[in-house]
Amino acid sequence: MDFIEVTAQFSPDGIITPLSFTWQGRHYPVEMNGRTWEDAAGQHFLVIVPGARIYELVLDLAASRWRLEQVGSEPQAV
Repeated sequence: MDFIEVTAQFSPDGIITPLSFTWQGRHYPVEMNGRTWEDAAGQHFLVIVPGARIYELVLDLAASRWRLEQVGSEPQAV
């Protein structure tokens, strides 16, 4: 579990949209936002970055911290 810096848009109606993140000194622009869900760990966001890599970002609202839960994977045909 790595804590990361995330640039996100917070809309007036409560929708959070990650725009980019920095992990291990590298900047990743978000090309597409996917599924989101909430559980005890926080609010989860699946995002796609250049190269079609998928990452799971988690926002702990109580601590106001983001973390990288799952490191990128290649999309799979279903």
